Amino acid sequence: MARARAALAEHLRDVPDFPEPGVVFKDITPVLGDPEALHRIVAGLAVAGRDDDGAPRVDAVLGMEARGFILGAPVAMALGTGFVPVRKAGKLPRETHAVSYDLEYGSATLELHRDAIRPGQRVLLVDDVLATGGTARATCDLVAAAGGEVVGVAVLMDLSFLPWREALAGVPVTSLLSV
Repeated sequence: MARARAALAEHLRDVPDFPEPGVVFKDITPVLGDPEALHRIVAGLAVAGRDDDGAPRVDAVLGMEARGFILGAPVAMALGTGFVPVRKAGKLPRETHAVSYDLEYGSATLELHRDAIRPGQRVLLVDDVLATGGTARATCDLVAAAGGEVVGVAVLMDLSFLPWREALAGVPVTSLLSV
């Protein structure tokens, strides 16, 4: 995990005043573009899906649109599991579970195919940044609606000054970097 944190800290770039003045955007594209850094962060995130002996303890990895797709698929491969995309409303072609939730300015809806998770399956959620926890909480609700169990959330970084802990109370969170 220390190697993953170091790779992330080394390659993460701050972009001031993006997307609006006063915001410092955390750009992960340099991390993704470096093969060794990418390998290290995938291994670090996959730790959240392993037991104390290093064996996978999850049946699937879920990634939230869109950066959760980039990170979740290789984490699933590292764990030897399948990958399940959680999409914005209207993007999945078959019958779905859906949950709407509030954002800072407005609301959003996430969907999951009804047959993507079997009852009793244990899943790991993967995304890039944990801010308010709304997207992760909504995804936990989708997993519950499908009969699955969220065993944890793994993210590259959490924004420690935002209230994500309240939204994910009781859900184990692995964050490679707290900013």
